[in-house]
Amino acid sequence: MVSEPAVGFIATAVATLWSDPAAVRPVDAPALAPRADVAAWVSRLDRDQRVGDCVVSQLLLGERVLVEQVRPDGWARVVAVEQPAAPLDARGYPGWLPASQLAFGALPEPSLVVDAVETALLDAPGGEVALPGVVLGTRLAPAGAPVDGFAPVHVPGQDRPLWVESGAVLPLPYAAPATDVLVQARRLLDSVYVWGGMSGHGIDCSGLVHLAWRRLGVRLPRDASDQADATEPVPPGEEQPGDLYFFAHPGRPAHHVGFVSDRGPGHVLHACSERRLVVEEPMPPQRVATLAATHRVVSGRR
Repeated sequence: MVSEPAVGFIATAVATLWSDPAAVRPVDAPALAPRADVAAWVSRLDRDQRVGDCVVSQLLLGERVLVEQVRPDGWARVVAVEQPAAPLDARGYPGWLPASQLAFGALPEPSLVVDAVETALLDAPGGEVALPGVVLGTRLAPAGAPVDGFAPVHVPGQDRPLWVESGAVLPLPYAAPATDVLVQARRLLDSVYVWGGMSGHGIDCSGLVHLAWRRLGVRLPRDASDQADATEPVPPGEEQPGDLYFFAHPGRPAHHVGFVSDRGPGHVLHACSERRLVVEEPMPPQRVATLAATHRVVSGRR
């Protein structure tokens, strides 16, 4: 009999999902600690290391994963069920991460979402930092009534609630107009480009789309080609702000995605690998040449 995978939860603010443990480099050490320091990790990466394919995605505090294997060296193979990736695994995005970044046991359903680009969880209302670096789009489960401007929340791996500033979280919505997603994406302007990244510390093109919609309670696939499959085509000339531009070479799946901007015709808001930044700009010639389609996220999709 084949045993079912265990259910685990991400217990650090941002966990990095790796293609293979053997792909990890010495520079990646800050991202491997039980309390990963993603800001320090990204600051150590040079321009070329930011686009290496050793990273496949990142997972936020509280994300649920299926744990398929834990090796003696402490690496766990997991499936990130909140990041659809049907061509890779019908259950979610597969990859590897340190088992020390996981916690097990029941966790209540989240109903709050972090609205700050970055915040910290404290050990008491107004107390000491217990978990730094919690980022936009993180979903949290409330653990009681606010006290002195701080809300208690359940956190994987913690035996008692931690506290977040009440102004840093909002009730989780489940539908929002596309123009709202531009507001969220613009909050990450000038963030550095990191392949597989999904926070203001570093992010890639499809991560920006996934995270901005996640903040609004909408679950999209993680990769650009899968996002194209999960959204509705828009006839040429009928695009609206917040729609998605997809870019592809002839006969190939989408390799890049960005938001249709409201700054003028042909403007795109995207995480640009060439500039290594999240930018909002008139579409460069190389993007015009590979623009393949415009799609729209269906309202109310979870």
